Amino acid sequence: MIPQLVQDQKDFFKTRQTLNVTYRKNLLKKLLAELITREHQITEALYQDFKKPEFESILTETAIVIQDLKLTIKKLKQWAKPKRVFPSLLNFPSSDYLYSEPYGTVLVIAPWNYPYQLAIAPLVGAIAAGNTVILKPSELTPNTSNLINDIIKTVFKPQHVTVVQGGVEVSTKLLEQQWDYIFFTGSVNVGKIVAKAAAPNLTPVTLELGGKNPCIIDETANIKLTAKRIVWGKFVNAGQTCIAPDYILIDESRKGAFYKAMQAEMDEAYSTTPQNSKDFARVINKKNFERLSKMLMDENCVIGGQTDADNLYIAPTLIDEPKLDSEVMKDEIFGPILPVISYKNETDLERIILSYNKPLSLYVFSTNSAKAKQLMQQFSFGGGCVNDTIIHFANHRLPFGGVGNSGIGAYHGKHTFDTFSHKKAVVKKGNWLDLPMRYAPYKGKVELIRKVLKWL
Repeated sequence: MIPQLVQDQKDFFKTRQTLNVTYRKNLLKKLLAELITREHQITEALYQDFKKPEFESILTETAIVIQDLKLTIKKLKQWAKPKRVFPSLLNFPSSDYLYSEPYGTVLVIAPWNYPYQLAIAPLVGAIAAGNTVILKPSELTPNTSNLINDIIKTVFKPQHVTVVQGGVEVSTKLLEQQWDYIFFTGSVNVGKIVAKAAAPNLTPVTLELGGKNPCIIDETANIKLTAKRIVWGKFVNAGQTCIAPDYILIDESRKGAFYKAMQAEMDEAYSTTPQNSKDFARVINKKNFERLSKMLMDENCVIGGQTDADNLYIAPTLIDEPKLDSEVMKDEIFGPILPVISYKNETDLERIILSYNKPLSLYVFSTNSAKAKQLMQQFSFGGGCVNDTIIHFANHRLPFGGVGNSGIGAYHGKHTFDTFSHKKAVVKKGNWLDLPMRYAPYKGKVELIRKVLKWL
C-alpha cells in the first residue's frame, strides 16, 4: 500500500500540475477555509487527546497555522518568482537568477506534543513550494490525527496530499521508501533513525529535535516578572514543549526569592490545586507518565511533586539542586518538571551548559543588557529569548530550528517555503559581446587574468 501511495504521488508530480503557482494558491485558500470552519473541532480533538485547554490550543496551534496560511497565500507569488541577483563581472554580459523549484515527493512526520500545528505548518510550506506530500501524524493523538486525515481528504487529491496513520511499523515502512525530501519533528533518538534512513538515497532532511534548554537567571533579574514568564513558558502544554526551559541556572543569591515568586505565580495560574485546573494539560500517555515519575524519585521537590497515574497528572514541579548525573538531568525532560541549580560565577554556567549537547533554545533573564548579549553570543543554540521564554517561535520572520544535536534546518513563514524549495541557479548570457580571454589557447594570458582577478 505505502509503496503504491508514494508512486502515485511521484506520478502526479510528473504531470507538473503542482508547478502552477495559482493551482497551489487556490488549494491553500481552500485549506484555510476548511481549517477556520473546523477550528472548534480541532480544539475539541486536542482536549480529547490530552486535555489541552482551549486557550492554549488556539494560541499555540490553530492561530499559528491560520496566520501562517494567510501569510503564505498573500506572499506566495512573490516568493515563487525567480529572483534576480547581481551577476559576476567574469560573466559579462549576463543576467543571473535564482529559481525556486519543488523537490518532488515529500514525507512529513509530525509529533504528538503539538499534533495539529506541527503537522499542518510544514505541510503548508511543502504545498506552497509545489511538492506532493505524505503526512504521518502521531498515533498518540488519535482524535487530532483522525481529524487531520478528514480535513486533508476534503481539500486535496490523494495523489497530491495523503495522510498515512499508524505506529512505529508504519513509520519504518515509510522511511524505507525513496523520498525527495523528509521533514521530521520529534526526539533526538528518532531523528537519528530518520537521518540514517535518508542517507542511502542522499535525501535532504529537516530534523526539528530538542535538547536540555538552559534558562539563566542572573543577580539583576526582575524576579517577579521572571517567575511569571517562566511559569507560562514551562508549564504551557504541561511542559511538553521542545523549546520549554528544561532547567534553571540561577545566581545563588536569588534562589530563595525565586521560589517564593514561582509559588505565587503557579498558584495564580493554576490555583493551589492544579489537578483541578481547567488550564493545565495532562501527560500524553502512561509510558511518558512513568518516565517522568521516575525523575521525581529521591529528589527534593520544593514545589509540586504530586502525581496521579489514573489521570496521567503530574503537578507543576520544581526540584531543588538535583545532581547533574541524576535522572532528571540526563536528557530532555519534556514534562512539567523544572530543576533549579544555583551558580556562583560564569565558570559554573559554562561548565554546566557545555556538559550537554547544543540545545534547541536558551533563555537569559537579566536587566544587564551587556551581560545578556554576551551570554547569547557565548553559547550555541537554535534560538532563544532575553527576559522571556518560547516567544521567539511566534515570529514568522525568525527561522525556527536547532543546531548540532538539537536539529538540522529551519522553517517558519518564508523560511518554510525556502526549506521545501531547491534554489536553482541560472545565468543568462548575452550574445552581443564575447570576450576572448577565457578561451584556449592560453599563451600570453596568465598575467592578464591575474591582473583582472586582482581588480575584481
